[in-house]
Amino acid sequence: MGFGHTIEAPARRASVRAVPATPRLSRRAGLWAVAFAFLAVAAFSTAPSPLYGLFAHRDHLSSLTVTFAYAVYAVGVVVSLVLAGHVSDWYGRRVVLLPAIAVAVVAAVLFLLWRSLAGLLAARVLTGVALGAAVATATAYIADLDAGPGGATTRRAGIVATVANIGGLACGPLIAGLLARDDAHGLTLPFQVFLAALVLAGLAVLLAPEGHPPIHPRPRYRPQRLSVPPRARRQFAAAAAGVGLCFAVLGLFAGLAGMFLAGPLHHPGPALVGVTIFLSFGAGAVAQTTTTGWAPQRLIAGGIAAALIGLAVLVASAWTSPPSLALFEIAGIVAGAGSGAIFRGSLSTVILTSGPDDRAGVLATFFTAGYAGLSVPVIGLGLLLQHLSPRVTLLIFALVVGLGILAAAPILVRQHDSGDPCPPPDARRPGRPLQHAQT
Repeated sequence: MGFGHTIEAPARRASVRAVPATPRLSRRAGLWAVAFAFLAVAAFSTAPSPLYGLFAHRDHLSSLTVTFAYAVYAVGVVVSLVLAGHVSDWYGRRVVLLPAIAVAVVAAVLFLLWRSLAGLLAARVLTGVALGAAVATATAYIADLDAGPGGATTRRAGIVATVANIGGLACGPLIAGLLARDDAHGLTLPFQVFLAALVLAGLAVLLAPEGHPPIHPRPRYRPQRLSVPPRARRQFAAAAAGVGLCFAVLGLFAGLAGMFLAGPLHHPGPALVGVTIFLSFGAGAVAQTTTTGWAPQRLIAGGIAAALIGLAVLVASAWTSPPSLALFEIAGIVAGAGSGAIFRGSLSTVILTSGPDDRAGVLATFFTAGYAGLSVPVIGLGLLLQHLSPRVTLLIFALVVGLGILAAAPILVRQHDSGDPCPPPDARRPGRPLQHAQT
């Protein structure tokens, strides 16, 4: 820890006291500080999911409006991912992650103070913007701080980033749903708690050491380019379809679980909604972190089977008489685990079929497809619910998603089984191409 030099003003010879530099954490402690910040932003991004019923009651919103309020968050993620997901390579990690956390803080304040539909939409868009900037930067930051003297990153970085990201997405609804059990403070206490967590996250990142110093001269700014690997268009199309479809399954539970629980299942309440979303996302996180030694072919095949079984159980939960809450929860767990496995297998396909010079753009395209899957199908479900019963809507959703997964499956599995030559996954420039890889 150094100190500044004493400054002597030319007009008056008075000395100015040295200002001590900001103390920094060790690299190991900094890694956990950044992981906590990542967890906080990810958890905050999904925290409103179990509260949409309360928002609908307060602001007299239709089910379609609630669906749209959920979906605009994904739009913010995609826009931020394209515009800001890559700039930490130029300016440094901390200088990008801190503003992302600040945007999340502003969103939390809007949730608390701007109590109307316009405030809800603005807060959700800003939440997506914060996550889009943070998810790439924090993943790269964790990898930087985990790297040894030679620059090699251990498996710990990927596991920590995955747990912070997917674990945060899972824990946010659970915490918010439990805190919202008191109806009098259901739309204030959760956001007060997350606001405090985000402020602590900002302080933690402020004390963390920089993992990737800014480069000089800095390149001229440009948005992240979206691209497709020229020699593997079919494989990439299958991977993009896979991530879009598995995100659609997760989006169903994140965006509409409360509607189905309160409607045909007759179990309203934010706490149960939060538990349901936690189980679905949590199963996806467990599937990703416990299958790190699996071959991609085995992972994709297992994920497809689990996702299809989960969709079948989901339909059965609505069509039994009476509708079954237990089956609905089981469907969330099984489909969530399958979606997590398909996601990681599809991501492996994208990494293996892209070269070091175009991998960042290919990954940006891949995640754009994923977040489109998180929002567009949910809006479609909201429209169907205006004209069809929930059980018929679920049946249509399961058929469309299931057939889509089956159509993409042969190409995804064949890619890993055929031994087609692919660029080696480690042929990359340090700190650049894989920064999105654990979202």
